[in-house]
Amino acid sequence: MIWANARTLCRDLQRGSVSAEALMAEVYERIEKHNPTVNALTNLADREQAMAWAKEKDQVPIAERGPLHGLPMAPKDAVEVRGYPTTWGFRPWANNVAQADDPQAQRLRKAGAIFIAHSNMPEFGFGSHTFNSLFGNTLNPYDLTKTPGGSSGGAAVALSAELLPLADGSDLGGSLRNPASFCNVVGLRPSIGRTPPGNGFGWYARLATTGPMAKTVADTAFLFSIQAGPHPSDPLTLPDPGETFLDALVPAENLRGYRIAYSPDLYGLPVDARVAEIVAHAADTCANLGAEVVRDQPDLTQAMGVFQTQRAAGLALLGNTLDATLPDWKHFAKDTAIWNIEKGQQLDAAAFMAAELTRTKIYTEAAGFFESYDALILPAAQVPPFDIQVDWVRQINGVQMETYLDWMTVCCAISVTGLPAISVPAGFTDSGLPVGLQIVGKPRGDLALLNMAHCFEQHTQHHLRKPTLLQTLPQT
Repeated sequence: MIWANARTLCRDLQRGSVSAEALMAEVYERIEKHNPTVNALTNLADREQAMAWAKEKDQVPIAERGPLHGLPMAPKDAVEVRGYPTTWGFRPWANNVAQADDPQAQRLRKAGAIFIAHSNMPEFGFGSHTFNSLFGNTLNPYDLTKTPGGSSGGAAVALSAELLPLADGSDLGGSLRNPASFCNVVGLRPSIGRTPPGNGFGWYARLATTGPMAKTVADTAFLFSIQAGPHPSDPLTLPDPGETFLDALVPAENLRGYRIAYSPDLYGLPVDARVAEIVAHAADTCANLGAEVVRDQPDLTQAMGVFQTQRAAGLALLGNTLDATLPDWKHFAKDTAIWNIEKGQQLDAAAFMAAELTRTKIYTEAAGFFESYDALILPAAQVPPFDIQVDWVRQINGVQMETYLDWMTVCCAISVTGLPAISVPAGFTDSGLPVGLQIVGKPRGDLALLNMAHCFEQHTQHHLRKPTLLQTLPQT
């Protein structure tokens, strides 16, 4: 096995003690063995071509090598990567080949990454369950009958199944945190403005952000140090350079001095008993590490209404584009996508403004809440991974979900605040399904958040439990 962790691997690639060619050969061996089963990566480059790219990287002088030199990566299928189709899991866009890298891909390529594929995602990124009519279902390596979540589900599976050392994703309503929880990896949703913006709103109704995923918090912080940093195209960009977050590579020995709010259900949300038990144990762990843990939460009772409105407003733009360029698009799209886009197109200006005013009030109150706390801990998903045949969770603990988004409220409500949040492995159900702990940090407190998550991870070590898919493999 060439890599035990991504940071060491990238250091060795930079120094030349591991060749990009040898790494690429191992990556393709893993992909060819397991990707046909889990379906995490799509539009995979020809192996011979990928090996040629790796050989070119090995000729680069040591002094000119970036921090991701020679590292195979597969950006999420919403990220435009030069020469690859950007499909968003939508069949009519199967041949939508990008002519240039988007800002996020530019940073990864400049750091030396080799793009070999895209990671699979739900159609348009809608819903935390990775399936689409173009590429099919992505399966959870811990139980192949279960979903890996989404929308960055392919990325989470590529990490969990050890197809790739690092992965990127994006998060609007939980698309980094939910699949991280379902696949026993780490997913960081940074503060808005930490990473270059993608398509969509720059100011109003800005809910989405790109971010890193990895098997450990330290590897997540390492990738984040490359993704993060100010960008001239972003009106909300934050000034801290990406290298700031390398300070999270050395975790605190304990959590003494931290005051942490613990909310088992945010504001009375239904949470599966298996998840609730694991998250309660995680709260006890934080207390045992020296933190003052208090049952408390900010008032986010109106957050899901804001989320639904502002998400729909953004989707109205997508719907208008589809109406203009592909009039019969509804023949290809799933029902939930059609419903959500039409909801956005039916909104009026009064609804837009009311949601923005309410969101401002929510942020003000949340910022006040975090004057008394260093973090908020709560579930990263309200349920464990569910059956792959279920399109979305319709009830939890007997409570019916009104829309396909409601079962994700525990993440969606946090998105409305714009605060940084991370999902870190917290344990397993009796049947071996992963459950993540969501930790929410202070406004713009990404570094402190990473430090807390790193401390929790190092004392619990849940990330070391391999998925069922890999447990029978010989270790080298």
